[in-house]
Amino acid sequence: METGEHNNEPLSSFGGVGGGLVIINYGAGNIKSIQFAFKRLGIDAILTSNIDEICAADKVIFPGVGEASTAMKMLKESGLDKIISTLKQPVLGICLGMQLMCNSTEEGNTKGLGIFDVEVKKFSNKVKVPQMGWNIIKNLQSDLFKGIKENEYMYLVHSFYAEQCKEMIAKTDYEIEYASALQKDNFYGVQFHPEKSSKAGEQILKNFLQL
Repeated sequence: METGEHNNEPLSSFGGVGGGLVIINYGAGNIKSIQFAFKRLGIDAILTSNIDEICAADKVIFPGVGEASTAMKMLKESGLDKIISTLKQPVLGICLGMQLMCNSTEEGNTKGLGIFDVEVKKFSNKVKVPQMGWNIIKNLQSDLFKGIKENEYMYLVHSFYAEQCKEMIAKTDYEIEYASALQKDNFYGVQFHPEKSSKAGEQILKNFLQL
């Protein structure tokens, strides 16, 4: 498995919080767009699959774009499947990253990491799949959404969704209402792409850095 670019420079500090930000680089990703989004905030994020660096980071981003079973295979090959759920610092899963943090997904009948106690289902053929473009998030219930107003628009690209559950901190309506953000303890997940969601998405990334 290719691990991609690795940055050995010291981690940046942010907002009075010492230490740094790591983006897990396991081969399934929109990693560069996320890295550029933090760069615009003045943060140099490390791209790494090194377990020691991930465990030592102050904040961790778990990205994902692609197919679930392939992505989970990559996680298992690197041993990251056993590490991610043990992390104690704030972790943010984005898109497929969030879905892989759930119990399972219908995509490839894939067993997930089991962090969020919810299943990921596929949209029916009654709607255009994937959902691609802007949609609103509502029922916001976390410090992750500080400064974000109800019914704010976020950018989404996905064919599968997490069902509503007790860990839901935001929901979106596309054919049905589903969980577009989840939280359990130090773990957060968003179905939308904050790095592609203009000023509101940027605010969510800032909020994550301040958790």
